[in-house]
Amino acid sequence: MADTPDQMQPWRGSVSLRFAPAADGTTQWQGGARSPLKLLRHFTAGDGRCVMPLLHTAGGLVGGDQLEIGLHAAAGSRSFLTSVAAQKIYGSRGRSRVQPQGRWAQIALQAELEAGADLEWLPQETVVFAGALLEQQQRITLAPGASWLGADVVRLGRTARGEDLGAGRFCNSLSIRRGEQWAVVERLSLEQEQLRHPHGMGGEPVLGTLIWIAPEPLASEQLTELLEGGRADRGGLSGTMAIGALEPGLIARYRGSSSQAARLWFFRLWRRIRAVQGLSEPSWPRTWPFQEAELALNPEPATTATTAAR
Repeated sequence: MADTPDQMQPWRGSVSLRFAPAADGTTQWQGGARSPLKLLRHFTAGDGRCVMPLLHTAGGLVGGDQLEIGLHAAAGSRSFLTSVAAQKIYGSRGRSRVQPQGRWAQIALQAELEAGADLEWLPQETVVFAGALLEQQQRITLAPGASWLGADVVRLGRTARGEDLGAGRFCNSLSIRRGEQWAVVERLSLEQEQLRHPHGMGGEPVLGTLIWIAPEPLASEQLTELLEGGRADRGGLSGTMAIGALEPGLIARYRGSSSQAARLWFFRLWRRIRAVQGLSEPSWPRTWPFQEAELALNPEPATTATTAAR
């Protein structure tokens, strides 16, 4: 007798990757994936960086599903990881006779960077459906001289269909440390009440965060130029955007109605961060919406931004 939906076991997918520099100046990888996650064919960028797209073949997570992503960047390696499509989190509460309160879907990312490693983690957005329960955890450990660039864009409810988060909940735990020093520690929990509150999401459905931990402290003039350029890059984009300094690096926040605006702004910041490091300029990722590439590369003047924050 086949399992009913209430009896089906959760799906546990995983990815384990190790990046290491090769003698020819490129970065090579080893590892594998367990369904429903899949590694697509990687390619080497012009600067030798390993570019790896990840695919979630199931299309989304239901209550109880778990994804685990483990990354290890060896000393001197350069790598960039992204996802092929948006990650969908389906509604859980009120969908099961056995567990009407719902079940949590979980996504865990753990990354370890050795000295001088450069790892960029820029997946496409996560869409949390009405009634969905998502717990996201990210743990990043860096050695001296390592560089981490990570971004996260989350849409709370399918707003194009007139849907909000409903009875759902989004929880995020993020910690980044170098040695014994914590660079970032965050705990976030959002339900319908926080979405409406002016000190929460203020009625907006999209939340985005980009964090760069620089390999070394930046000179004062260099940091000022980077932050001012990032604020200018908000030109032509809707939403509230703020950017500030970390020790060392920067953090950028987006709150608004457009995941596209968050993605475009983060791409522009990514270009500036690469320039500050003296690295080659990133190209628009092949798996991202191709029609947005021109918008990302040619921002309008900053005065056209609808809402801006420092």
